[in-house]
Amino acid sequence: MYAIELTDVFKQFNNFSINNLHLTIPMGSIVGLVGENGAGKSTTLHMIMQAIKKDSGTIHVLGVNNEADEFLEVKQKIGVVLDEAYYPETLTAKRIRIMLKDIYHAWDDAVFDHYMTQFKLPYNQVLKDFSRGMKMKLQLAVALSHQAELLILDEATSGLDPMVREEILDIINEFTRDERHTVLLSSHIVSDLEKSCDYIAFLDKGRLKFMEEKDGLLERYRILKVAPEEVNALTINRAAIKGQRTSRYAVELLVDKDALSSSDTIFGDLEKVTLEDVMILMTKGVKRP
Repeated sequence: MYAIELTDVFKQFNNFSINNLHLTIPMGSIVGLVGENGAGKSTTLHMIMQAIKKDSGTIHVLGVNNEADEFLEVKQKIGVVLDEAYYPETLTAKRIRIMLKDIYHAWDDAVFDHYMTQFKLPYNQVLKDFSRGMKMKLQLAVALSHQAELLILDEATSGLDPMVREEILDIINEFTRDERHTVLLSSHIVSDLEKSCDYIAFLDKGRLKFMEEKDGLLERYRILKVAPEEVNALTINRAAIKGQRTSRYAVELLVDKDALSSSDTIFGDLEKVTLEDVMILMTKGVKRP
């Protein structure tokens, strides 16, 4: 069973669209949603939660169509952490706890208190006096305090110092020790995703470039560095070249090892990639001779 399943999802804006998006999030996994600004990451997450209406296609969350009446009950099982805290800044954590007890059927004061203590958050300080890191921790404490099965985090670690990010990632990893729990996480901080995620989904200009298991992705792709004058002389299957970056003295080619043949001749060594290498080079594309 998939925790989230998007099929042929389309959304048109004035100058941007999500194009026939197929995306499946396996149950019990941590999936990183990556892409540059404007790629459609936040739009996709908002469509999943019905904060933005899609134009066509279907979205199922925890087995339920998100346009069905039953989805209101499914939302009880979803914890959401956004880039900006969505609570009025005049509220305190104590007041938020009282309000949410009436919203979430499975709200657990003891769990909330546990995370408030772990995160060293004050109960009686108004939110406008919270730092960004404190607001993110408060949202995460809320998301984990009503027996959620699915966490959706939109840039939850962006702008935070490394120690706070590490703390949040540890909590996310702990959450998915239960095989029924799933996390969909969007972030610009690719190193965080490389540490924590099981799968990577890469959006580019509203289209899904790939959705692959992270370790397999990093094993599949390599970087080949050649002199600019050598590029056109390479005897290599051009379909194996998925992106390139050119400087004055060298050309870096993103090579799909699975697409190489025994007859291909390569100048130099194939170097290991990072997730950031794959994203940047694929976004740049390939300049054909």
